[in-house]
Amino acid sequence: MFIIASNQEILKLLQENTSIAVLGSHENKEKAACYVPSYLKENDYKIYPVNPKYVADKLELFGQKVVANLTDLEQKIDIVNIFRKSEDLEAPLEDILAMKHLPKLVWLQLGIKNNEIAKRLSEQGIDVVQDKCMLAKHKRLIAKTS
Repeated sequence: MFIIASNQEILKLLQENTSIAVLGSHENKEKAACYVPSYLKENDYKIYPVNPKYVADKLELFGQKVVANLTDLEQKIDIVNIFRKSEDLEAPLEDILAMKHLPKLVWLQLGIKNNEIAKRLSEQGIDVVQDKCMLAKHKRLIAKTS
């Protein structure tokens, strides 16, 4: 299984991968699904928001048009960062596996863990980080050394 847990591996992934699709992106600045990708954008990551709730409004977040599904992304994405409940990962798994270009990494935010989904992703050659905040890891591993 390709579950990434060590700080050294996470540091390398954060340094080498700069395009991030954020599944469950939100416009409310008080929600992690807004302030985490905002922080990442400020730190030179390209953020692609994914949330079907905002598509009808033609909303833009983080400088990009919101798309409904991961499969709507034409760009090659390095990381899919997921803000969904652990028990609600089956549909995103299918969307990830149906993407035009498979991501290198799926990041399940703090509080999100599903070993079965992680196993299925790793069987497709996709690394997985579970139950970790990307913002906190970035601040701890990268921002303090800059």
